[in-house]
Amino acid sequence: MDVLSDILDLLQLRGSLYFQTTFSPPWSVAVPSLAGAARFHLAVQGRCHVRIGEGRDLLLNTGDLVVIPRGTPHVLSDRPETAPAPLEDVLQRAGYTGEGHLVYGGTPQPDADSRLICGHFTFAEQAEHPLLRALPDHLLVTAELRARAPWLDELMRLVVRRVFSQEPGVTAAVVRLSEALFIEVVRTCADQDESLKGVIEALGDPRVGRALGLMHRGLDRDWTLERIAREVGMSRSRFAERFQDLMGCAPMSYLSDLRLQRAMNLLSGTGEPIQRVAARVGYQSPAAFSRAFSNRYGQSPSDIRRAAT
Repeated sequence: MDVLSDILDLLQLRGSLYFQTTFSPPWSVAVPSLAGAARFHLAVQGRCHVRIGEGRDLLLNTGDLVVIPRGTPHVLSDRPETAPAPLEDVLQRAGYTGEGHLVYGGTPQPDADSRLICGHFTFAEQAEHPLLRALPDHLLVTAELRARAPWLDELMRLVVRRVFSQEPGVTAAVVRLSEALFIEVVRTCADQDESLKGVIEALGDPRVGRALGLMHRGLDRDWTLERIAREVGMSRSRFAERFQDLMGCAPMSYLSDLRLQRAMNLLSGTGEPIQRVAARVGYQSPAAFSRAFSNRYGQSPSDIRRAAT
């Protein structure tokens, strides 16, 4: 089973293209926070400084990409010392209506202008998973990294080509490509953070990866820690230790969260009876399911179902 694909399906990863931009110096834009989202900026021409929260300044050169998880506020600029304008003010001053090309800054200077492709990824409401928790404050793709990752490099080139084409359906194509881009960036940049590296390593681990597949494929089964450990050929204690080291949580805690996240998706996206949803995610007692769900989300399964209809 492709567990990473199932995780991203569970989290309901969705891509969205903001706009393509041309910024002429001097320019600086303060991008506000965006809950439940990960923003990205791809430098197509020129350079762009990125300051994330109160963190250090990053420099994007042509061809570089930064992904900023958790919707953290950040500043894009031609130089770190340029005073930023709020994004809403920039859009208003530029007369940007939400379609086409955003042009902003001083007098256009073809050799000094910065051109970016900007977008974001969203996740399901109240989405929670070790993969999301493991994402650092940013993931940076440089020319050096692209040279070592031909699949990622080709995907980035394809995104750029499609953004600047005028063919029908280009927006839908770019959105789908951006979702694939997120997956490849996470995989390729895993070494940039130890927690993320652990989660990605877990997916390919012969024992932990198999255990994850068993859980994702068999949520309705009556799993115990001993049973899962036996299935993957490890002792109970060694399996629990290895799983915790890589995933950052205990196996049964992971299984419980997985069941409830899947239930949330089923309740909000299908018309299945609540009792059937409970059974599909491994709860024999609807009452026990309702208690666990309410404790996790602060709403009952019935509340979620009513809101979805």
